[in-house]
Amino acid sequence: MKHINIILLLLAVLLSCPAMCTQENVTTQVATVYRPQADTIEVYSAKMKRNIKNVVVVPMQYYAGPKDQRYPVLYLLHGAWGCYSDWPKKANLEQLSSQYNVIIVCPDGQDSWYFDSPIDPKMQFETYVSKELVSYIDSHYRTYATPLMRAISGLSMGGHGALWLAWRHPDVFNSCGSMSGGVDITKFPGKWKIPDRLGKYEENKAVWAEHSVINLVPTLKPGQNIIIDDGRDDIFYEVNCNLHDALLKQNIPHDFTIRPGKHTWTYWVNSLDYHMLFFSKAFKANAAKMQEEKK
Repeated sequence: MKHINIILLLLAVLLSCPAMCTQENVTTQVATVYRPQADTIEVYSAKMKRNIKNVVVVPMQYYAGPKDQRYPVLYLLHGAWGCYSDWPKKANLEQLSSQYNVIIVCPDGQDSWYFDSPIDPKMQFETYVSKELVSYIDSHYRTYATPLMRAISGLSMGGHGALWLAWRHPDVFNSCGSMSGGVDITKFPGKWKIPDRLGKYEENKAVWAEHSVINLVPTLKPGQNIIIDDGRDDIFYEVNCNLHDALLKQNIPHDFTIRPGKHTWTYWVNSLDYHMLFFSKAFKANAAKMQEEKK
């Protein structure tokens, strides 16, 4: 009887081994599941002599895919009174990053309007985003270090900033977009800390005009991928229609859409889907162009 009990015990132990091994394998598989990753980083600005915070979102493929694979980058700008964490809190950037296989960077633009202030040395965000930040991202992440694989977009103040940076630096950004952008700041004197960056409008009208993105249109040439949209009930509806007309007059190809909506996150989160699709198509076309040039 003792021998039978011992044999039964040994059989029970042996039969339990596959289950134990299976459980270990399941545990190992779960541990190696890859997910998109969002990190908050600080990048030093030599121009402003201070660190600036940014959120960087990399797609799931960044770690799960080949280690030599490179990725296009979208720089996504927030609006006035906002910060670098606005977009990550409001939109599912991790999902979009993996869906479109793109790195998304959200810099802290503070209330700078994304140009270099001629009167405030602590507000030099044109240099920061277009040079210092782009250089940092290209040197620390597996990106394509070419304007053909960079896009920039944003909402409100960030819409103005995205077009401003792309149109002044086509050698950095080939694709750009604006959602509800404040594209003509001269129409809003005294608003959103712009006087703190450029001086009072009444005393500095020429400076305000020079820093208003709509006035860059005469300098543009075809070649960039441009998407602009606004809500019909948005505060910037009229100036965006004016920008559209100016681009048509200059024969600059662009996508322009007016949809129902106001100056709200509901509108911008929805708008981001259209921008991501637009930029994805531009990246694919540019990647094909790059491949042809290699042949």
